[in-house]
Amino acid sequence: MESVPNARQAFFPLDEELGLQAGSLTPLQLEHVVHLALWMPFGKAVKLLGDVTGVQISEPTARRQTEKAGAAYEAVQNEQASQLAEGRKKKSVGCSSEPKKSKTEEAETKLLISSDGAMVRLVGGVFAEIKTVIIGQVQTKEKRCKERPEQQVETVNLSSFSRLTDSDTFGKLATVETERRGVGLAKEVCAVQDGAEWIRGFVDLHRPDAMRILDFAHARGYLSDIAELVRDAGTNLPSDWLDKQSHNLKHHGPTGVLKQVGLLLEKHPGVPELDTKVNYLRKREQQMQYPLYQQLGWPLGSGSVESANKYVVQARLKGAGMQWERSHVNPMLALRTQVCHDRWDEAWLLACKQRGQQQMQQRILRQENRRDQALQKLQQLVLRIVLLASPARPKPAPPKPVSCSSAPTASHRPAPNHPWRRPLLAKK
Repeated sequence: MESVPNARQAFFPLDEELGLQAGSLTPLQLEHVVHLALWMPFGKAVKLLGDVTGVQISEPTARRQTEKAGAAYEAVQNEQASQLAEGRKKKSVGCSSEPKKSKTEEAETKLLISSDGAMVRLVGGVFAEIKTVIIGQVQTKEKRCKERPEQQVETVNLSSFSRLTDSDTFGKLATVETERRGVGLAKEVCAVQDGAEWIRGFVDLHRPDAMRILDFAHARGYLSDIAELVRDAGTNLPSDWLDKQSHNLKHHGPTGVLKQVGLLLEKHPGVPELDTKVNYLRKREQQMQYPLYQQLGWPLGSGSVESANKYVVQARLKGAGMQWERSHVNPMLALRTQVCHDRWDEAWLLACKQRGQQQMQQRILRQENRRDQALQKLQQLVLRIVLLASPARPKPAPPKPVSCSSAPTASHRPAPNHPWRRPLLAKK
């Protein structure tokens, strides 16, 4: 059963105590439909809800309830980010003491942060980039993988934060997750990333002393582009050139590889984009010290954030034929990231609490509006009563008739020479 649209909402005093939200769904039914809608399209979520629980609702209802719940949790995180920013500001001027480390922060002493973007389709056919940061704990592998025995470390206890916004705003909002994971308090932090400028600014904001590592697959991609450009220009490179340069880069560092690509640039100075590719790698030589990073026990790839883009963002927001209103993307992301990282119970409680507060504020606002309207009507009624009860004013006297004679007289009797006073002459 669905609520009647545009119906006047009524308030029952036990709604807040029972945790009831607006609409005809019980709290458990509402949680189920939102939870399902975060994993699958709204139509499939409605069908599965009906098959399992027997609750029949429409797809627009599922969409509306999910977006409202997501918007409530987004508001919670935005408020937390504002409070953290205010706390940092006070700390910078010496108004607060050093925060205490939690048990989670003490355990995660070696952290990885990695950022990237993923494109989603908005209404109108335009694409927009969703920015994501993933945070994980780096530890030594207990069991080696047969496919990749050289990998000695792994990243566990992953969590992410995603938003559709500009880079500056994203950096401020992501403080909610970086503070929760203790990025600023960890003993060691590495940032595995590509060369995007907004990612560098993000790391500067949250952990300026983090060890910057250029994603190895990203560097290999540039070597592959260089080889393709040189071959198109007429130089016959060995078929295993890319594999050898990648091996040297990973196990011996960037010095020899940069020398090789520099020679190719000298041989083909006029090849378009070749100098751009080579200079890109030269500027990031310090971020390609892969033998040192492996010795220190750091991962070399940003596969964790790329997996988050596919698993958290694109798996739900980039389906066949999907187009999203821009205002609906962040509410979906706010709850989607939590449900994908097994933090659903905490997020749902905060979202319900926020929705309850919003409903209370709306109810108070309606009460104030009704009170103002009633007061205005009362004032108008009092004014009418005062006007009706006031004594009647005397009517002005009618104007006196003007005398026909030239000189006014005090008496209304005819003058002696008035024609009426002339004697009557009889005709003979």
